[in-house]
Amino acid sequence: MLASFRTAGSLARKAASTGQRRLLSIHEYQSVNLLNSYGIPTPKSIVAKSPEEAYNVAQNFGTDKLVIKAQVLAGGRGKGKFDNGFQGGVHTVDNPQQARDYAGKMIGSKLVTKQTGAGGRICNAVMLAERRDPSHEYYVAVLNDRVTQGIVLVASNQGGMNIEEVAATNPDAIITTPIDFEKGLSKSTALELAKTLGIKEGGREEAASIFINLCKIFKDKDATQIEINPMAETIDGHVLCMDAKFGFDDNAEFRHKDIFALRDLTQEEPSEIAAQEAGLNFIKLDGSIGCLVNGAGLAMATMDVLALHGGNPANFLDVGGGANPESVKKAFELLLSDPKVKSIFINIFGGIMRCDYIAEGVIKAAKELDVNVPLIVRLKGNMEVEAKAMIKESGLKIVAFDDLDEAAESAVQLAV
Repeated sequence: MLASFRTAGSLARKAASTGQRRLLSIHEYQSVNLLNSYGIPTPKSIVAKSPEEAYNVAQNFGTDKLVIKAQVLAGGRGKGKFDNGFQGGVHTVDNPQQARDYAGKMIGSKLVTKQTGAGGRICNAVMLAERRDPSHEYYVAVLNDRVTQGIVLVASNQGGMNIEEVAATNPDAIITTPIDFEKGLSKSTALELAKTLGIKEGGREEAASIFINLCKIFKDKDATQIEINPMAETIDGHVLCMDAKFGFDDNAEFRHKDIFALRDLTQEEPSEIAAQEAGLNFIKLDGSIGCLVNGAGLAMATMDVLALHGGNPANFLDVGGGANPESVKKAFELLLSDPKVKSIFINIFGGIMRCDYIAEGVIKAAKELDVNVPLIVRLKGNMEVEAKAMIKESGLKIVAFDDLDEAAESAVQLAV
């Protein structure tokens, strides 16, 4: 098994709230730099942004036993396929020419994996790392925990695997250690955890240091998730982090300009970037029903009820409580930019948000943006009566409902 950095599946994704909070992910080689800055050991690795750079890196690396890995923000790279037909985003390399050849097939092409969707993600760089032979692999993560309302260190001696499957089939293999946020992880607790995991005595000090410093990074950098999968005990008795996945909450961006400067917009959906700039919470999906909703909870409920009636949402879109007619129009632009959208379902509960603002934005968008897909609207709450009157007087072909199930069923039928 290759023991280098690789992007892992994420137990921590379940801890990230959808829509209301956006998470920054960073590239593998950037994660290496962050780990190393805290004294956390990793295999030696160097990034290359062209085939010629890859050749020079391999030629001067100091060993012929290397791994070359496509740098895209997605898991499943090893089993992925590039849009030019080249199979796999992770390969062993035995000489500089091979490094150049592989880099030439990766850089500038899109890698399609189980996490990217059919469109794939552009590979702008590769990372060359030394191959280190592991004797055993472990899983380690630092996460926010709702039960303890603090952070926890999650560890397992079954690393290198899909940790969700391990948790489902062998929950006793998952060890959860609550961490005092102010004091951090004590060395005695860290050493005891290393022993419980089965790490050999000679490597326990290194493992304990890794655990302590991961918790320190989590606090120092306002992280929302850190995953190491695998953390490997090597044949020569050392403990190294072979993979790292970081998530950072954008609410902390003002404190960590250096971290957020690492953001790679080429790895993000353009419509999501445009939505963020407009103050909208938007996540693109693969369905045919565009959703415009206020409130993350209602947005997720809307997606659920559409699925219940056999439909597939094209997006998650929470316009928030501070939306105005202009932001509603921008939301429409985002929905209409997706050629897969066959109907648009507007589901608004007027609390902080005024329904008449939504109605004004809908009417303005329908008149100015040449909306040619069916509009289904459900408005309840603050300024509901006024909003419904505005829609009726507009003369536009907008189908209005009071009942959520009826509205969702109509949106599904009109999207066929």
